[in-house]
Amino acid sequence: MSAPLNAAPEAAPAPRPPLEFWFDFGSNYSYLSALRIEAAAARLGVPVRWQPFLLGPIFRSFGWETSPFVLQKAKGAYVWRDMARACRKAGLPWQQPSVFPRAALLAHRVALLGADEAWIGAFCRRVFSLNFAEDRDLEAPETVAGVLAELGLDPAALLAAATADANRQKLRQQTEAAATRGIFGAPTFFVGEEMFWGNDRLDDALEAWVAQGS
Repeated sequence: MSAPLNAAPEAAPAPRPPLEFWFDFGSNYSYLSALRIEAAAARLGVPVRWQPFLLGPIFRSFGWETSPFVLQKAKGAYVWRDMARACRKAGLPWQQPSVFPRAALLAHRVALLGADEAWIGAFCRRVFSLNFAEDRDLEAPETVAGVLAELGLDPAALLAAATADANRQKLRQQTEAAATRGIFGAPTFFVGEEMFWGNDRLDDALEAWVAQGS
């Protein structure tokens, strides 16, 4: 039977939320994920939402003043060997940073400002590479400005917007949201409310996103 002529058209299904990638520029395992997530997601048709946040306040809520990789010497020594192996396997450059964890507050503010922009992936990959492949200071404004200039963006305008009070508050709220959702480390991925923690769970998160749509 044909539909009535005056029947309302069926509403298009709402788009599915993207896979969320929560990261901190000081997180070495986030470096591994950041440099491969867009290519891996594109192969499967998975949209990605970049979610920068600050691990420091999360760690302090546990009573830690720094990374557990620093607090636990044996674990820290293992992690650097593990990173060298993982980077060789992934074909990524690696240089153990001379400062760890390295502060990158301005870079986080810029990343949050550009989370929905086309340049977010390229920006984050470059910042991570400065830390974990070139051992560069990330706090200097000229460093972040240089990354933006490399991408053909307006450093002065973006740095002004990133350091405005509204965006500073937004990063604090973003970090609070991470804590509320139970994030305790980085990288962390969410498929809906299903959480996956660690670079070695990126592929599982991508597969879970695909499976939810089947």
